[in-house]
Amino acid sequence: MDQTGRLTVGCHLSAAKGFAAMGKTATDIDATTFAFFTRNPRGGNAKALDENDVARLREHMHEHGFGTLVAHAPYTLNLCSAKSSVVDFARRAMSEDLERMEYLPGNYYNFHPGSHVGQGADVGIRLICEGLDQVLVPGMQTTVLLETMAGKGSEVGRTFEELERIIEGCKHGDLLGVCLDTCHVWDGGYDVRSDLDGVLDEFDRIIGINRLKALHLNDSKNPRNSHKDRHEKLGEGYLGWDTFEAVVTNPRLRDLPMILETPNKLDGYATEIARLRLFADE
Repeated sequence: MDQTGRLTVGCHLSAAKGFAAMGKTATDIDATTFAFFTRNPRGGNAKALDENDVARLREHMHEHGFGTLVAHAPYTLNLCSAKSSVVDFARRAMSEDLERMEYLPGNYYNFHPGSHVGQGADVGIRLICEGLDQVLVPGMQTTVLLETMAGKGSEVGRTFEELERIIEGCKHGDLLGVCLDTCHVWDGGYDVRSDLDGVLDEFDRIIGINRLKALHLNDSKNPRNSHKDRHEKLGEGYLGWDTFEAVVTNPRLRDLPMILETPNKLDGYATEIARLRLFADE
């Protein structure tokens, strides 16, 4: 829940106009959280940080009762690439991103664990742990979230067991959590449509429900276990509106920040947010 006791729900927003602009846009669509890329989603260097702009966002969040934000690392970062240059860049970029996130203390930094590109999951998990050990700093105020993946190609993080191995393999696992993507877990084989509580029980048994820190709410264009990762608008895919009503009313999930990554423009996000709030009886 946000600071006013309402559902903490929002969507992915463009950071092109700065931090304060994202806060205003979120409020315009009745969102009390949002996600943003920490740098160009295809990689590259981050823009210079405007501390005054960040301060204006913090003030806006306080005034409008925002909950926790869920920043997103670029898709191209791969901590377990077979190329050392790619791994080195991923570590440098994540370290820089986490330093910048300290200007927004107490929020989340979400990333895709990576793809082992033929090296095997065991090597991939080892490399991810080594990279996280390098970028996680004791005392940091940002929690780093591993995202559940759909399992396409050589993605690591396609099962709860793989995520648990990463968390347990890190020296500073206390700084790690998980972001559960409804499309990804469905495409990965978990039946969140018919057995949401069963999936959460399995998550709790393997990882621990206390590690679940945020949700990506996405319908799926594909049937369960397809391993394809193609998002759909809420209610228009294989999961359907009943799934998302179950999510926002589930006592183990309703207090978490929920981020929409559906193929929408702002008016579409506003419509989805309004319906989710209706489900939550706000």
